[in-house]
Amino acid sequence: MIEITPVLDPSSRVPLYMQLSDYIKSEILSGRIRPQEKLPSKRHLANYLGLSLNTIQAAYDQLNAEGFVKSRPRQGLFVAELEDEFFKTEDTPHLEIETPFIKSDEIKIDFNSGRVDLAQFPYAAWRKLTIQSLYEDQAGIFYNGEPQGERNLREEIAKHLFASRGVKCTAKQIIIGAGTQYLIGILVLLLGNGTVYALEEPGFHRARTVLDHHDVPHVPIPLDEAGMDIGALQKSAATVAYVTPSHQFPMGMVMPTARRQELLNWAEVVNGFIIEDDYDGEYRYKGVPIPSLQGLDANGRVIYLGTFSKSLIPSIRISYLVLPPALLKIYQNRFTIYKQTTSRLHQETLFRFMSEGYWQSHLNKMRTLYRRKHEVLLAAIDQLLGEQVEMIGEKSGLHIVLAVKSNMSEDELILAARRVGVKIYPSSLYYTHHTEQEVPKVVIGFGGLTESEIEEGIYLLKKAWGI
Repeated sequence: MIEITPVLDPSSRVPLYMQLSDYIKSEILSGRIRPQEKLPSKRHLANYLGLSLNTIQAAYDQLNAEGFVKSRPRQGLFVAELEDEFFKTEDTPHLEIETPFIKSDEIKIDFNSGRVDLAQFPYAAWRKLTIQSLYEDQAGIFYNGEPQGERNLREEIAKHLFASRGVKCTAKQIIIGAGTQYLIGILVLLLGNGTVYALEEPGFHRARTVLDHHDVPHVPIPLDEAGMDIGALQKSAATVAYVTPSHQFPMGMVMPTARRQELLNWAEVVNGFIIEDDYDGEYRYKGVPIPSLQGLDANGRVIYLGTFSKSLIPSIRISYLVLPPALLKIYQNRFTIYKQTTSRLHQETLFRFMSEGYWQSHLNKMRTLYRRKHEVLLAAIDQLLGEQVEMIGEKSGLHIVLAVKSNMSEDELILAARRVGVKIYPSSLYYTHHTEQEVPKVVIGFGGLTESEIEEGIYLLKKAWGI
């Protein structure tokens, strides 16, 4: 049995699972853990290190996603065979390696689902509005603002949400924060640590990680063609359900109105809540947009979660919660001691960007642009990969899932793509309990690529996979 004895620092800003995965990677790259060696079982390692099973699972998932280990059905996890030039000895300086297979500067096409088209961002308008914000407010903008975020921006968000997504709220119900994960942490405090959360399986791994770090119990609920399986949800002990109904992440289905009503009925029966993460609801290419869950909710059971990362720029770190009245009261009584985490200057600039019409113009332009890229992607896949693949979740958003009907495993598909300079992403990362799939699936994002890069990337995948 491999001896794994990392020195972990619970007080570090680096999550424990990342500290553990980084330690195992360094042991593999140094040669102290050799190819084909079996890693300890999750339960054995959890007991040995005094860590939770979820922490061990997250570390192993990270290693699997990066290609350092491979899963063998009913046998366990084994160290992958890595190319010799990427191993380092103790005398070798640390190498900046994005993956063990290919250096980051050799990646030509990156199908990252988190990237957007920054070339189209209206830099001149944003710069002008930022300068105006500084000039007109003078030094006042450098003081701490309201805990919930700038009032004028919250009012603009409320108006936009009602007009575009049917969300019914006032500025008082909105809390602005620095990213989705921070806001989920606030919700954990609001809802209490003893609450059991239902998570989509597969689902957004960063939300799951936040719950793990707070030691909050959660259960995976499988999906069917309409989204979260209500029957399985009803059998669970959960009273909070985290869902992505407008574009399920990562599988991409859009939850129909009937399923949304079933979910609302469940929340009423268990006296619980639904967290509706509408992370890219602005981008839908087929069919009529379905109103938000929050807009259908008549009993104050839905917490709406939105972000500007997909529709504007990721680094702006402006996300927001819309709290139902019962939770808003708890927040105002107990949690306004937490200071605002998002730059007041960025909030003021975004307020002007929205109120002066730049936002709607930018959104319209990006919808047209992404629709065209989406069409190019689907056409290239259909023409070059044909019946050897199945596209999943192709009706909305900035990514699709590709089921590849070949003799390759998920790891092998990703490695083969890297060897021709293409980076694709594993779907296994988004499962709490992942087993080897009969037809492996990979995630293909297209927002940050040009049309020619999309076509070249699919051509290279055809070449890499021998399809």
